[in-house]
Amino acid sequence: MSRASNTTVDPALDAAALLRRVGFFGLFVIIPVVAQVGRRATVVLTPIAIVLLILASALDGRQRPLRPAISALVRSPAFLAGSLVILWAALSLAWTPFLGSAAERVLNLLATILLTLAGYLALPDRMRSANLYLLPLGVTAGGIVAVMIGLFGDALVRSGAEDDQILDRGLIMLALLVWPAIAWLRSRHRDREALVTALIVAAAIAASPKATQIIALTIGAAAFLLTTVSPRIGVAVTAGITAALLALAPLIPFVGRPIGATLLGSGHPGVLSLKAWQKVVTSEPVRLVTGHGFETALRGRAYNLLPGNAPSTMLFELWYELGIVGALAAAYALYISIHRIGRDAPALAPGAMAAIATAYTIACIGIGLAVMWWFTTLTVAILVFVSIQRGQFRSRRPKISLLRRIREDREAGAA
Repeated sequence: MSRASNTTVDPALDAAALLRRVGFFGLFVIIPVVAQVGRRATVVLTPIAIVLLILASALDGRQRPLRPAISALVRSPAFLAGSLVILWAALSLAWTPFLGSAAERVLNLLATILLTLAGYLALPDRMRSANLYLLPLGVTAGGIVAVMIGLFGDALVRSGAEDDQILDRGLIMLALLVWPAIAWLRSRHRDREALVTALIVAAAIAASPKATQIIALTIGAAAFLLTTVSPRIGVAVTAGITAALLALAPLIPFVGRPIGATLLGSGHPGVLSLKAWQKVVTSEPVRLVTGHGFETALRGRAYNLLPGNAPSTMLFELWYELGIVGALAAAYALYISIHRIGRDAPALAPGAMAAIATAYTIACIGIGLAVMWWFTTLTVAILVFVSIQRGQFRSRRPKISLLRRIREDREAGAA
């Protein structure tokens, strides 16, 4: 008579697995696809996906122990430097001329950071490959949707400037997420699939050519190739350039304006923008220390507090709003974080450096600091990279011949 099975089913574990699967499906598949056609898709769907991951971890406890994880996080130099940036932004409310809107944006930024930290702490200590393979699937599907919109947009969804902005945001999402997708596939020795994913995203950006996405993807590809050839040099160059540009940003108009005037002419809009930046630096040098306060770069144009053609770039706005304290703290946090990523995830370093270079380029040539969908997009990219890093605990499946040899050795030893 056969014995009855003692296997029991835990409904909580089943529910946690389902919630986590749905959460990752939303994060890896739904958001990259819906971002191509929905204006607020990223801002609305990202918190929902993260809440599902938090609920799953609360049910099965598969995340890393919270106390050691939080302790290690708050003691890290990059976290302390980033906290200084947020603290200085909050203190700048005392001298900003736009207290109400600035306070609201500080709270929104803080909420986004807390959401990112909650998602980070809720991620499982070991990620299942089945969940991570959703990422290249979602990026590929989003790329195909973007290609269709780019080729047949007038007949499908695009009808005005607002719809063009939606697609721009969707393409920025793809330009960021294609690198972790490639990094994951290459870590599983699926180079052909990684190449196909990259080509589809490149085709999506080519179908709706915008300078921001093209330049950002090109610089990201250069960082990827450099880090693939020499991981140490790739990480050092990425960290050094990003930190140096941010720390020395007030010198850019003094160096770039003469070069731009020679190559493009003194009346070129880009040269005039650098002239406005140069005037801001020389007219109020004391403000280089404290900054003008949060929200002043965006609203100052409307109230003629700074020239209307002043640059809309992170490099200018961070210095204008937070001064040397915020800028140097942010530069240090970037430098330490990039080196930490290169050290802790060497297998993913090329993809990580490419994503950082892409995101930094986008922030430097047109995003600035005022848009919350950009911070939410960065949240998605961060959680995606942490997820694939936690999926690296097994680099490849053991070969059948190796398993057979181990079994034979054990049998021989038993005999």
